[in-house]
Amino acid sequence: MAQLKIHEMPIEDRPREKLVARGAAALSDAELIAILLRTGVEGANAVEVARQLIAKYGSLGALSRCSVKELAAIKGIGLAKGAQLAAAFGLGHRLAHSNFAARKVGTPEEVYELLGPEMRALHKESLRVVLLDTRFHLIKLEEISLGSVNESIAHPREVFRPALVHSAYAIIVVHNHPSGDPSPSQADHSLTRRLREAAELLQIKLLDHVIIGAPAEGRAPYFSFKEMGVL
Repeated sequence: MAQLKIHEMPIEDRPREKLVARGAAALSDAELIAILLRTGVEGANAVEVARQLIAKYGSLGALSRCSVKELAAIKGIGLAKGAQLAAAFGLGHRLAHSNFAARKVGTPEEVYELLGPEMRALHKESLRVVLLDTRFHLIKLEEISLGSVNESIAHPREVFRPALVHSAYAIIVVHNHPSGDPSPSQADHSLTRRLREAAELLQIKLLDHVIIGAPAEGRAPYFSFKEMGVL
């Protein structure tokens, strides 16, 4: 049975019209994505293409981390639609971060709330620095390095450079373990020691080094060097 095209659907079921009439909360993830896609492919309307996209990557969060090139390579997407999707997801991430602008970010729980949803599903290790003012309010987030699946390498000068540029009073270093296990490696311990020494020389407070993992029974979804007494 051929699937109805969007313009053949009842007006109240069309994503764009539903958005206007009832607001974004009334739409499914697939319907919201369909508005960005606008058109589908032969045999599948935009909503069905969006459902297939989410199913392919397992979740909306995983889809949101795809690059423009990855999205553009998918049948029915292409470069223009891929760029539109990436832009929309990018705005969503920035909005989530902006909600922390007036909030204190000082505990590993707050760090995980800020970055956990995004970083725990990355397929590569990303090392980021959270820049804070004298009240430990968020100034800016900076990605320092994007490593291989097993390692993320960053020299202390690269970690502290954004802090100097933006006159940060304190920083929190954050990276993820794609395996989901946040337990620190020897390299993580070594990096933390070097960062601690550099922070003392630069007189910038290193509040914590947090490793983002995945939720699992019997363990926290993150590891904090501060909680372990290293910092």
